[in-house]
Amino acid sequence: MLLNLFHTLAAPRRLLAATAAIAVFALPAQGALAFGFADVAAKAKTLAAASYVKPPKNLPKSLETLTYDQYRDIRFNPEKSHWRSAKLPFELAFFHQGLFFESPVRINEISNKTVHEIRFDPMLFNYGKNDLNPKELTNLGFAGFRVHYPINTNKYKDEVLVFLGASYFRAIGKGQLYGLSARGLAIDTALTSGEEFPQFVEFWVERPEPKAKQLTIYALLDSRRVTGAYQFVVKPGTDTVVDVKAELFLRENVSKLGIAPLTSMFFFGENHRPNIDDHRPEVHDSDGLSVQSGTGEWIWRPLVNPKRLLITSFAVNNPQGFGLMQRDREFSSYEDLEAHYQRRPSAWIEPRGNWGPGRVELVQIPTPDETNDNVVAYWVPDVPPKPGAALDLAYRMYWQKDADKRPPLAWVAQTRRGHGYLRKPDDSIALFIDFEGPALKKLEDGTKPEASITVDGNAKVLETNTYFNDMTGGWRTAIRFKRNDDKKPVELRGFLRNNNTTLSETWSYILPPD
Repeated sequence: MLLNLFHTLAAPRRLLAATAAIAVFALPAQGALAFGFADVAAKAKTLAAASYVKPPKNLPKSLETLTYDQYRDIRFNPEKSHWRSAKLPFELAFFHQGLFFESPVRINEISNKTVHEIRFDPMLFNYGKNDLNPKELTNLGFAGFRVHYPINTNKYKDEVLVFLGASYFRAIGKGQLYGLSARGLAIDTALTSGEEFPQFVEFWVERPEPKAKQLTIYALLDSRRVTGAYQFVVKPGTDTVVDVKAELFLRENVSKLGIAPLTSMFFFGENHRPNIDDHRPEVHDSDGLSVQSGTGEWIWRPLVNPKRLLITSFAVNNPQGFGLMQRDREFSSYEDLEAHYQRRPSAWIEPRGNWGPGRVELVQIPTPDETNDNVVAYWVPDVPPKPGAALDLAYRMYWQKDADKRPPLAWVAQTRRGHGYLRKPDDSIALFIDFEGPALKKLEDGTKPEASITVDGNAKVLETNTYFNDMTGGWRTAIRFKRNDDKKPVELRGFLRNNNTTLSETWSYILPPD
C-alpha cells in the first residue's frame, strides 16, 4: 500500500504520480470591505450544507500529456513576481497548471479592504522547450503558489513557503532545504476503504506592509465529506513559524480525522538498513516521531521502513506537541552532496487550546527507494465532530533545524541495530541507544545512570548494559534480545534514571516483522 503523497516541484525527485487529489473548485471572490477568517468560515459552512461537486478539468490536451520533465520546463518568471515592483518584503510566485494539476486554484489578494483575483497570464511563465500554443492557455489558472522572503541574506528573497497540490504545503527556515510536508487535513489515512484528499480550492493573501515581517494567508478547503476555513500567519526566520487557525465542517461522518498531518520519507538509517548497495549511510527526511504528552512525558519513536504497512499510536490527552524530526545533523551521516539531508527541517506541532483526548498516530509504509513519502503522523481526536457541527482548531508549526524541540533533560541521539552476539553469531538482535542532554552532563562523578527497559511478550531480553560515551559526553544503552515470532513486531521501551529520578525522554521502538 502506498499513500498518494508527494513533495512539491522544489524537490522534483520525490514527486509521486499517484497524486490524483489535486482538482479544485473556486467560489467567486468577494469584492467587499474588510475580508478575514470569518468570511472564509462562512463560505466553508455554506459549502458544507450543499452536496459536493467535483470540479471540472480545464486542461488542454497539450498540457495534459506533458511528461514530468516537460512540465518542469515551465517556469515562473521571477522578474514578474507579485509585489516585486512595489518593493515589498514578501513576494508571490505561481505554479502553472499541467500534468497532475488539472484544475485551477483561485488566488486572491486582500488590499485596501477589498478583494481582487490575481489572474493567470501565460506571459508570467517561460515555457522552455515546450511547443505550446498561447491561445490554448488563456483560460487556465494557477496550480498553486509560493512565498518569498529574505531569511539567509537581505540581498535575496528566499522561497520560504509553498502551497501546491490537494492541501499540501511546506516551509523552511534559515539554512534549510525542503524536506517533509504538511497538510491541511488527512481523512481515513491507511484505511482499507481508501484515503480521501481534501483540497485547498481558494486562497486569499493579505498584501503586506512595507516593513512587514509576517504574511497572512486564508484558504478554503473542500472534499466529499469535509469543508474548512484556514488562516496561516507565516513568520519566516531562523525557525519559520506558521500559526494555523481552522474551522472544519463535516458533510458526512468520517472514520478517521487526521489533524495537523505531517508527511515525510524514511528509506533507511542506522537503526534500519535494508540489504541494498548504497554508498550513503542514511537516507531520510525525518528520523523519528517526537511526542510531548499532556502530562509532560516526552516520547521518541525512531522511524523504520517496514516490509508491511505499520500503524502505531500514542494515546494522549491534550498533547503539548508532536512532530516528525530530523535529529541527525551531521553530513557524514548522509554523504549526499545533492540531497543534503542534514539540512532538511524538522516540523513541530504545538496545539493551542484544549484538544481533549485522542492519539498521535504514526503510519509507516514500505518504500523501495527515496522517491516516495512513506511516513505520516497526525492527531486523531477520540470524538470527531458530527456532520453539521463546527470543529475549531489552532496550532503553531515550527520548521526547525538547529533549535529542534527537545525534552529539557536528555534525549535519544541515535538508535543503532546489529547482531546480538558478534563473536559467535546467533539469532539475537542488539540495539544501541545513545542518550545526550544536560541532565546527563550534570551527573556527579561516579554516578552511573540505570536504563529501565521493558519489552512486549514477543521477545525476551537477554542482557542490557549502560556505559559512558566518552565521544559525546552522553550514555549508551545496549540491549540484546531474542524475538519469539519473526512474523510479529516487537515493541521496546526504555529511559535513563538515577534512583527514582527520570533523566531522559522515553525511547519507544517498534521492530517490524521480518
